[in-house]
Amino acid sequence: MTAAIHLDNLTISYGPTAVVHSVSFDVAAGESFALVGESGSGKSTILKAISGLAPDWTGTITVDGIVRAHAPDRAFARTCQMVFQDPYGSLHPRKTVDTCLAEPLAIHGIGGRDGRVKDMLAAVGLDQRFRFRFPHQLSGGQRQRVAIARALMLEPRLLLLDEPTSALDVSVQAEILNLLKKLRREQGLTYLMVTHNLPVVSFLCDRLAVMRHGRIVEVAGVDALKTGRLEEPYSRELYAASGGTLQPA
Repeated sequence: MTAAIHLDNLTISYGPTAVVHSVSFDVAAGESFALVGESGSGKSTILKAISGLAPDWTGTITVDGIVRAHAPDRAFARTCQMVFQDPYGSLHPRKTVDTCLAEPLAIHGIGGRDGRVKDMLAAVGLDQRFRFRFPHQLSGGQRQRVAIARALMLEPRLLLLDEPTSALDVSVQAEILNLLKKLRREQGLTYLMVTHNLPVVSFLCDRLAVMRHGRIVEVAGVDALKTGRLEEPYSRELYAASGGTLQPA
């Protein structure tokens, strides 16, 4: 199966300090892959490097068969988009939902704005009455639906999901996870998701990589997570801390 994301020997630094060390993995086209681990383990930094927000890295990043450069690449936005943890912080407070969703189309010179905005609102389960509201007039779950809709406006094949439900109430988290699962199925999307929530991984993902101190310590299928048969001691610690019951390795 073709790799939608290929990382080879990726090391990412902030100034003189390396925070991600020699990370390598592939995400297959159509797969949902999770990076899990404690805060500060380097998970979100990997997403930032892929998206161009952390340019100080060495190694190889390939997305949809194209090797990523360190410089900004406008065409990349048509292939890959990112959904951030905080839906309020990622939306402009003085722009309506309509403006927010139409902006990517205007930047890339894509027509059919009106119909595309209507279709995307429907795709993420928002009524048309939300179209001309501002972010502060929406609930947290509604804002995250708008953020997901904006990410999909350019019809990318890949979404980078940085803790997409952690800022939401538990009941709303389930709604957003169900939406992400539905969109992946309907649009054939590939997900690379960062989370510390192992039940979310069990629900949404096919495989996971466990990170500690900027390194990957284990890559496993989600069945190993569901059955508690992770191999590395640190992975098993995370699983036990999530409330799972460990099985013999």
